[in-house]
Amino acid sequence: MSKLVVNQDKVVNIDEIIKICPFGALENNNGKLDINSNCKMCKLCVKKGPKGAVEYIEEEKILIDKSKWKGIVVYVDHVDGDIHPVTFELIGKARELASKVKQEVYCIFIGHNISEKAKELLHYGVDKVYVYDNESLNNFRIEPYTAMFENFIDEVKPSVVLVGATTVGRSLAPRVAARYRTGLTADCTVLDIKENTDLVQIRPAFGGNIMAQIITPNSRPQLATVRYKVMSAPERSKETTGEIVICDVDRDKLFSNIDVKSVVAKKKEHSISEAEVLVVAGRAIKSEKDMMMIRELAELLGGEVAVTRPLIEAGWEDASKQVGLSGRTVRAKLIITCGVSGAVQFTAGMNNSDYIFAINNDDKAPIFKVAHYGIVGDIYEIVPKLIQKIKENGGKKYAI
Repeated sequence: MSKLVVNQDKVVNIDEIIKICPFGALENNNGKLDINSNCKMCKLCVKKGPKGAVEYIEEEKILIDKSKWKGIVVYVDHVDGDIHPVTFELIGKARELASKVKQEVYCIFIGHNISEKAKELLHYGVDKVYVYDNESLNNFRIEPYTAMFENFIDEVKPSVVLVGATTVGRSLAPRVAARYRTGLTADCTVLDIKENTDLVQIRPAFGGNIMAQIITPNSRPQLATVRYKVMSAPERSKETTGEIVICDVDRDKLFSNIDVKSVVAKKKEHSISEAEVLVVAGRAIKSEKDMMMIRELAELLGGEVAVTRPLIEAGWEDASKQVGLSGRTVRAKLIITCGVSGAVQFTAGMNNSDYIFAINNDDKAPIFKVAHYGIVGDIYEIVPKLIQKIKENGGKKYAI
């Protein structure tokens, strides 16, 4: 940590020093020079002010002993014991990372009547599953779940914690990170690990204009959330390996200010995340009526229509149809993009699909960098011809 310190005895003219700061961070407080929260640590006051009036002091860092933090843990996201698929995807990534630094893979499973269901995780190469099973943990409540997580981290000291970016995961991960004053990177698209166990967390930033590479070199544990369909789940093995560890639940930690009166199941909706074939409409669609040809193509292929953000903002489709990090992450067998430029925010939400077929009249469009096949041309000429060709060759059977 670093800070600016004001030596009042060396301050000659407060008003002149205040003028130095372009951010309004210096102020006259009853005849004393103070630094407020507007300070950007640009150090202009140190360089241009009277010598010694403002000093920049670099505090000595107490380095963390990384050797005391070992293992990669995956939080088991579930509803009544039914494990969310994102958990298995994270286990696959955890195994990959753990193999690089020769550490173990753990899972933490919090809930009620989950001990038997925890055995399913042993089919995926997990070394240990830590189970916190108590009636008071039946429904997710942030305080007791955080307390159980804290107990686990205190006992096991994992180096890395991976959490699915679900509704529960996005609530729980920040709480856990705050308890340990450590970093948390949300919605990572790529994860890697260094030999010194620093987790490399990569995600789009600044509106998708750059891919930020984030590390927390002097904090443990390291936390990251990942969306469903971003990583690849490992194959389920017939044999089981690893062990189940039943953890003691401190009843004093089960208190919550939240009282769950009832649980109402949400009406199940068909998500584009589950679709095997998607036809995605982009900004090149000129009017809402032109969406008809996109829908026709999707129907012929037995798929679904998806869109990019501009079409959501235009009100042409429901937000649940948006592909990208600000919409839904998808991993289809086939994606056909129609007039999609291919911004990072979009491609990060679909580039793990088996086959990506792009149509765009700009041969320099970023979408062609991730597409497996591409056509440079006008979608208003190509899509109708594609529809006609599929009709001539048997529709869905032709697509398959």
